Amino acid sequence: MEKKWTLSEEKARRIAVGATVGGVLLILFLVIVLIVQFVQIGVKNRRSRDLDRSIQEYEQLVEQGERDLDFYESELGRYHLALEQGYHTP
Repeated sequence: MEKKWTLSEEKARRIAVGATVGGVLLILFLVIVLIVQFVQIGVKNRRSRDLDRSIQEYEQLVEQGERDLDFYESELGRYHLALEQGYHTP
C-alpha cells in the first residue's frame, strides 16, 4: 500500500503564510540588530572623539608646564619666584 502525499490547497497556503511570517520576522530581527550596531558605533566614535580631545588638552597642559619649569629653572624665573615670596632686591 502506497500512500500518496498530497497537499491540499489550505495546507499549502498555511505553509506559505508560515514561511512568509518567518521570513518577515527574520528580516525584522536583522534590521533591529543592524540599528543597535549603528547606535553602538556612534557611541563609540563619540567617546573616542571625547578621549582624543582630553588627550590634546592634557598634552597642552604638559607643554605649558614644561615651559613654566624651564622659566622657573632659569635665573630670571628664580628671581620672580623670590619676589613672589616676599624677598626684596638690595
